[in-house]
Amino acid sequence: MTTLDERKFEITNKLEKEQSNLNILVERLAKSSQISNGIDTILNTFETRLSRLEDTILPVYNETENLHKTKQNIDKTLQLLDNVISYYEVSSDVEDIIEKGPSVVTDGGIDLEIYLKSLNRLAKAQKYFEKHIPQSVELENVTSLFNKGSDKLSSEFRTILDKHNRPLLPVALLNLINTDEDALNEDIPTVPVVIPPPIRAELITMATWLYDNGRDEYLTVYGKVRGHAMMKSLTSLKAYQRSVSGGSVHGTAGSPMLRPKFQNRHEPTRRPSTRRLQLFEKKANRMLIRASQTIEQSTGLNLGTRRASHLDISYNVEEIDNEQEMENYLVCVVALHKLMQTELNVMKGIVEPTHQPRVFELIVKEAMDSIVQDGENIAARAKRCISRHDFGSVLVIFPILKQLMALKPEFERTVEECDPYVKSKFESILTTLHSTGVKGLEDFIESLRSDSVTQLPPDGTVHELTSNVLMFLEQLLEYTETIGRVLAQDPSYSIHLDKMKFHDKNKALLGFYIKKVLVQLNHTLISKSEQYNDPALKAIFRLNNNNYVLKSLQRSNLLELYLIAEPGCEEYYYKSIQEHKNAYSTSWNKLLNYISIEDSPINLHGDKLKDKERAFIKEKFAGFNKEIDDIVKVQRGYSIPDVELRESIKRDNKEYIIPKYNAFYNMYACTPFTKNPDKYIKHKPDEIVTLIDKFFDVAA
Repeated sequence: MTTLDERKFEITNKLEKEQSNLNILVERLAKSSQISNGIDTILNTFETRLSRLEDTILPVYNETENLHKTKQNIDKTLQLLDNVISYYEVSSDVEDIIEKGPSVVTDGGIDLEIYLKSLNRLAKAQKYFEKHIPQSVELENVTSLFNKGSDKLSSEFRTILDKHNRPLLPVALLNLINTDEDALNEDIPTVPVVIPPPIRAELITMATWLYDNGRDEYLTVYGKVRGHAMMKSLTSLKAYQRSVSGGSVHGTAGSPMLRPKFQNRHEPTRRPSTRRLQLFEKKANRMLIRASQTIEQSTGLNLGTRRASHLDISYNVEEIDNEQEMENYLVCVVALHKLMQTELNVMKGIVEPTHQPRVFELIVKEAMDSIVQDGENIAARAKRCISRHDFGSVLVIFPILKQLMALKPEFERTVEECDPYVKSKFESILTTLHSTGVKGLEDFIESLRSDSVTQLPPDGTVHELTSNVLMFLEQLLEYTETIGRVLAQDPSYSIHLDKMKFHDKNKALLGFYIKKVLVQLNHTLISKSEQYNDPALKAIFRLNNNNYVLKSLQRSNLLELYLIAEPGCEEYYYKSIQEHKNAYSTSWNKLLNYISIEDSPINLHGDKLKDKERAFIKEKFAGFNKEIDDIVKVQRGYSIPDVELRESIKRDNKEYIIPKYNAFYNMYACTPFTKNPDKYIKHKPDEIVTLIDKFFDVAA
């Protein structure tokens, strides 16, 4: 029972507790619902109020945004108005600046940067009025002031150029050439500072503005001003060359550039300013030394003693002046090239690349025309020399042509982007000199063919024509490559190359020319030798000349080239020399007839000579004596300058005469053919040897 009651009591307590909890939960649910209703009421109220606020604020916001846009429009309008107003005010603002002009050179002017800003303001105002108010007075004012300012800027540009337009002094120009030649390891040529960097920067700024604003007349101004400077540099160089040469072959002291080519051996040697000029001077000295040695050693002649000749290649005062002119001209050509390189570098930045070819033509035109004219003058004088057969002066053409052909690739690289006019001018110099060289070479051969001088050396020595021809040919060796190029364009020479193969075509072509010259020389000498009445003298003359030609060929490199064109030429001369020796030996035939012992009618074994036999022996000795005396008298006047040839002829004479005379002398000298043997036996064999040794010796 107790247990049940306790259980019931326990359940009752739990029920009460649960009932209490339930009441609390209900109470809380009621409170939560109340709060939820309150919150819902608040939210609804908040939403209502927000809706009312939005309805109130949104119009204000929209109005504010409209006001902001209006403000922006007003500000922009004010800015545009200020800008437009500035266009109306620009004339008055910059007028004083424009009137004063830029101050790059002019004192009291305006700074270039400020001046250009003012011009830019005028340019903008001009464009505005042209677009919006083309008929306004303001446009006229702005345009007038802008043009005035542009003109002043152009004028200032020219003023700067004129101020820095001093030509390069001759010594500076020569040093530029020399410095560039010494700097062999430098790819970029030395460029002098023609315009100082700060001034150059100002010029670039001005040129850029002028070009951008359509004022390109400065390009013509630049071309003419710089062209005048280039021409003046060349003119000064030419005047300097004339002053140091003094118009005399003896030269002038104190010249660092050119000294006399044939100066006194006691004068101190001065180093020329350039290697090229030094080369020319050595060449000229070699020419004179070679000429004197060739004539004096091989022919016994002296340069101081000249015989008349229709063909003259010796060096006289006029020709030395021509050598001087050649050197001066080549220096001017190289100087022009250096000036052209300088101008190409100077114009960079100042002249727009698209306009550089036209401007460069303006710069170099006058100077280039001057150099071309000088070249044509040299060619014209050479042609006059050719017409009077003065071929020594023609040799001036080949060193000029050689140097210009060597300069041509570098020159073409310099003017690669330039106007064709410049290239054609340089090519015209080469063409003129080329044609003159061809004419000189061909007329030289023609002069041999038509040589009208009839005077021959009375002693049968080497004709001056022969020595002149060999000297001329030897001097051509220095220009083998140049002459080869000249002859290559002549079909009469180039046709030989098609049949033969050579490693060096230039040598082959010069070899063919040497052949033509020497063949014609041989014909001319043979023709001239017919004027000799004495066959022996004719043979001596031909012998001397053939021997001289052969020795000259062997002494120089001429033989090497001649052998290319005529492999048997050396054998031909040896054969000719022997033939002329044989022809000369016939001069002894009459004498030999007197001392011949063959078919003698005399019986030397008898006791006594008959009168007829004695008369025969007397006639033999008398005829021999007279003939030997005549031969000695005549042949002492013959000349054989070459020692080796002279001794060989004497040796041949002895071998030809002495054995026969010995036999004759031994046979008849001891016979009693006369009571006065000294009257008939005047020469013993050893005396004949002595007489023959005196042959060909004028001094004897």
